[in-house]
Amino acid sequence: MNVFDPFGIFSTKKTPNPADAANAELNKIPGATSPYYDPYINAGKEALGTLKDEYGNLLQDPGSIYDRLGKGYKESPGYQFALKQALGAGQNASAAGGMLGTPADQQQQMGLAQDVASKDFQKYLDSVTGLYGKGLSGTEGLNKQGFDASTEYGKMLADIFGQKSSNIYQGTAGQNAAGGNKQAQLMQMISTFLPFLLGA
Repeated sequence: MNVFDPFGIFSTKKTPNPADAANAELNKIPGATSPYYDPYINAGKEALGTLKDEYGNLLQDPGSIYDRLGKGYKESPGYQFALKQALGAGQNASAAGGMLGTPADQQQQMGLAQDVASKDFQKYLDSVTGLYGKGLSGTEGLNKQGFDASTEYGKMLADIFGQKSSNIYQGTAGQNAAGGNKQAQLMQMISTFLPFLLGA
């Protein structure tokens, strides 16, 4: 302590700004919390890219989606049974009408086989299209999670910046007030001791 300046009135040493310490702690928050947000934000970004590609294909070239989904078709377990039933019924009808083995019977048998195959393929396509829709829906869900995480993280950063600005303002105001108090103390000391000095 300076015996000639016990109150630090003449000190040029800058008073530490409490805002600096507070803001240093606030600066740690984004880094500490980002590992909890990043997986969702990154998944959302990937999902957005996938959705853009899929929706782009659906709008510009829906046939390519149809071809892609259709090329995985295989006869269902019930296909052979349905085919056998249809052909058997057709043959019975042709035999009853005396048409069995004729070109008309063969054409009818071919039509029945195509009808069963068409229905089996349509059933497959309905199933796989439903799964494709669920895939898109799930990807949309991931994209929404990513958007929500990004929004929440951005809001947190905005709150931190707002708090830091408030801290800086209050800290600066406090320092200015402390400087004003020193000047007031100096003037008070001068006015107290000046008459004694002048009298001396």
